Amino acid sequence: MSGSHLDVTGLKKLCQWLKEQGKYVRVDLTESMEHVGQLTSRAIAENATTVIAAGGDGTIRTVIDAMAGSEIPILIVPSGTENLLAGEVGLDGSIETTANTLLNGKIQKIDLGNANNIHFMAITGVGFDAEVVKRVHYNRRGHITHTNYIRPLVQTFLEHKFPYLTVEIDGEIVCNEPAMAFVSNISRYAVGLGIAKEAKMGDGFLDVTIFKCRGKRQLAKHAINTVLNRDGVNTIRQKCKKVIISSPQENVYTQIDGDPGPQLPLKIEVIPAAARLLVPPGDMTPVRYYHLKKWFLR
Repeated sequence: MSGSHLDVTGLKKLCQWLKEQGKYVRVDLTESMEHVGQLTSRAIAENATTVIAAGGDGTIRTVIDAMAGSEIPILIVPSGTENLLAGEVGLDGSIETTANTLLNGKIQKIDLGNANNIHFMAITGVGFDAEVVKRVHYNRRGHITHTNYIRPLVQTFLEHKFPYLTVEIDGEIVCNEPAMAFVSNISRYAVGLGIAKEAKMGDGFLDVTIFKCRGKRQLAKHAINTVLNRDGVNTIRQKCKKVIISSPQENVYTQIDGDPGPQLPLKIEVIPAAARLLVPPGDMTPVRYYHLKKWFLR
């Protein structure tokens, strides 16, 4: 368990409720991402019935990475800044939703992306957003909140030089000019932006979104179009199994699920049905902005 919004009281109630149901529960507090992987591997070795992972996207990605290919389902208790995957499947972090999912939930097989041998569950970005992520993590002191992104976002907007990107999708070059690119497994990005509107985590494909962009004016246009849920003439969207992103320039940054990734070139492919999530019953209704809602409802 880890995370900047971790509801320890709620987790204690959940553990007590599980024990009252006659379930054996072991609680492990994480010390580092390496420790997260070790604890997850131990749970697999001990044939756990369900792995309940409380944390943000970084913690969840590490758990899923360790469990790729396992038949053991994962239940996410979101407690990070964005919680992209949890929000996508309708998990809001409340004890009511978590308990209902444990009792009545269904197993959802999800694809994973593999970027230079690093698994990702949500989204990989190249260019502008990756530089924002790099700046945030360079100045990181403890857990990250939304306010930590304000200054790096403004600095990157003022200083970013859009790199030439060569994007090859399933063997065909679709872009060879200044741009920013996203490879998505889910439909939404930070603060609910519909970067990859048609992405589905279990369809066996990844969704590539390319915004051709040479400067601030085009960036602002792309941002407005994304908020308004429409595409401009300089937007490319395509589903794929494999994508290679490269650049003739050096020091082109990438991000993987909100953490700094390797520099280009980036070779990405989909791993179909690689993990199993326990999700709420019924149709999955994405959750948006639930930390903000909780703040207003205090």
